[in-house]
Amino acid sequence: MYKQTAFILICGAVLIGTMTLGNAQNAPFGNAEDVDYASKLWQVMMDQKLVGDDSIKVRPFEGNEPHGTIQEVLATTATMDGHSGRLLVKRNHGAEGELSVEDVYDDPLSNLAAITIMFKRESGYDAENQDWFWAKYLPDGTLDKNPNGLQLAGRVAKGSDAGCIACHTAAGGEDLETLTSK
Repeated sequence: MYKQTAFILICGAVLIGTMTLGNAQNAPFGNAEDVDYASKLWQVMMDQKLVGDDSIKVRPFEGNEPHGTIQEVLATTATMDGHSGRLLVKRNHGAEGELSVEDVYDDPLSNLAAITIMFKRESGYDAENQDWFWAKYLPDGTLDKNPNGLQLAGRVAKGSDAGCIACHTAAGGEDLETLTSK
């Protein structure tokens, strides 16, 4: 009886572990393919001087959460894996009351909290959300993670009530590109 119970418990644990792994692999974001794509995209942004120590300096402006109270935005076109698409890079600085626009303009790197991007992928990538690839990087180029440990790259929070896609959809407009919330 003991051996049968132990066998059933072990089989159940393996099944649950396999199901959990399968769900992580089928998540709309944070899978190995998304993480690899985000890594390549970071290098493209480095090459175009959109991120990194010698990045293009732009005039910051007062923004809002979740991106930080001071932001810098660059909009351009990037080419990756033979596909050219619109690329929006938002450099996010500080929390409310901590920084001024002048602080960030004078020293943008030490005040940088995160970099969030939208890249228009090839047609059919995610037609429901206009084929945008989303990512949130830390200043060193590593991907940030959600509370569940998933890396924020791909169709971030697709189908959720909160997150990149939900927030940009709720803000209105036809292209999901937003600089401020309503």
